[in-house]
Amino acid sequence: MIVFQNVSKIYNNHSSSSALDGVSFKMNPNEFVSLVGKSGAGKSTIIKLLIGEEKPSKGRIIFGSYEVNKLKPKEMPKLRRHIGVIFQDFRLLSNKSAYENVSFALEVVGYPQQEIDEFVPQVLDMVGLSEKMHNFPNELSGGEKQRVAIARAMIHRPEVIVADEPTGNLDPYNTWEIIKLLMKINELGTTVILATHDKEVINHLSRRVITLDQGKIIRDEEKGKFMLI
Repeated sequence: MIVFQNVSKIYNNHSSSSALDGVSFKMNPNEFVSLVGKSGAGKSTIIKLLIGEEKPSKGRIIFGSYEVNKLKPKEMPKLRRHIGVIFQDFRLLSNKSAYENVSFALEVVGYPQQEIDEFVPQVLDMVGLSEKMHNFPNELSGGEKQRVAIARAMIHRPEVIVADEPTGNLDPYNTWEIIKLLMKINELGTTVILATHDKEVINHLSRRVITLDQGKIIRDEEKGKFMLI
């Protein structure tokens, strides 16, 4: 369960505008929720607040048993093992293969090598990259790089996957391949939060859509469409 209770975020104390202004919503386990809105509407701010990258100016953020807004920096790594994040620009390590990019996420938290050798091939197979696991990022297409990023996000078996404009740099074919993969992950029991500008994707999904405008929620529909003011 994810809960935002009257959450506001002001980046400049001398500014009258808010990145988020009194935002409240709940997301249930296993939901697929899309966040839509123009640039600056507040989508990325919600993601940063959820993963504890930033603190709200006011309000409460609940993730399962965590009250995210009250967590200390040393407690953040434990929270983030429950949330996998996928970025538009992939953020892969260029000097590491697909396998190494995924395994590194386990190495840094001290997983035994035996478990790494077991888990990494499994998750790369799930995203369709078994034959490319030893390729480096410069040897992969944009769609393949994003699949590596998804595998890396999934390696801790998180309860939630957050995808921030994951198809922004992809062509239409790879866009749909990534969306189908996110739908598959959701069907396997993982909550998916998708922030996107892609109207076709939103309208095809026919899932819950939260629409933001100037830091406020203006629509929250169970089977929403892409509609901006």
